[in-house]
Amino acid sequence: MIRRAFVLAAAAAALGSACAFADTYPERPIKIVVPFGPGGFTDVVARIIQKDLAPAIGAPIVIENRAGAGSTIGTDIVAKAKPDGYTLVMVSTTHVISPHLYRSVPYDPIRDFTPIMKIGEGPYVLVVHPSLGVSSVRDLIALAKSKPNTIDFASSGNGSSQHLVGALFATMAGAPINHVPYKGSNQAMQDVVAGVVKLSFVGMPNALANVSGGKLKALAVTSRKRAPDLPDVPTLDEAGVKGYEATIWLGLLGPVGMPADVVQKINAAMTKALSTPESRKLIASAGVEVATSTPAEFAALLQSEFDRWGKVVKETGATVN
Repeated sequence: MIRRAFVLAAAAAALGSACAFADTYPERPIKIVVPFGPGGFTDVVARIIQKDLAPAIGAPIVIENRAGAGSTIGTDIVAKAKPDGYTLVMVSTTHVISPHLYRSVPYDPIRDFTPIMKIGEGPYVLVVHPSLGVSSVRDLIALAKSKPNTIDFASSGNGSSQHLVGALFATMAGAPINHVPYKGSNQAMQDVVAGVVKLSFVGMPNALANVSGGKLKALAVTSRKRAPDLPDVPTLDEAGVKGYEATIWLGLLGPVGMPADVVQKINAAMTKALSTPESRKLIASAGVEVATSTPAEFAALLQSEFDRWGKVVKETGATVN
């Protein structure tokens, strides 16, 4: 009886301590790790959110870029951080792709994190350099088949969502193209615009900025529906790659073991930050449609996407170089 009373008292004390912590959180700046380079898709969205999130949650927000190894370097920092809500990570679809590609990832993408919320999603755009001499997806597929593995496609790195979106296209279209990984989407984009690499799957802002000026041609979007910003550009499904669909999503995670009240506080503040017309407009300009979720909904998405992209990796035979 004495031991049971001690255990109950200890549990009550721990619960009281957790509640007290949630009441005072946050008391110092919150760091959001972006596991990609500056100026990339995820980084741009993180910095848009940064301005509105700080007043919504009541603390400064610090963005820290820790790129490399298909986003696993920066993500691992958060996996091993104290679960107090002061170290978070903004992840993309790459989070559930990399563990299927790398022989060893220092964390479990599901079990080692606390889901906080999904932030948004958007399509990629299949673009080619004009010098490639193709005007449609069918042209591209025919050229790739006639000259197998001679057309390079650029991505932001091994294990990135750009990598897998391209590998999925190559498999489903029967178009043997060659993957060229870069250390970030900015570097990849520069070489595509320069014609060093002829093909890529890029975010909407990069597509719009370079297609309108004639630097690149947009052949298709990767989503199931056409993109409002490119209404005349078909989906890959419409363009002949039947059943193709792949979008990039963004979300916020913390280390496993975060107090539920802190998670809810961050979720509520993030939802508030994403609700302003200005933030939605800016995020839309980055090629992302705001699509928020509860922690439980994001947890379910992580698991389903982990399973889905695992099958894609197996079916495409994608590897890291």
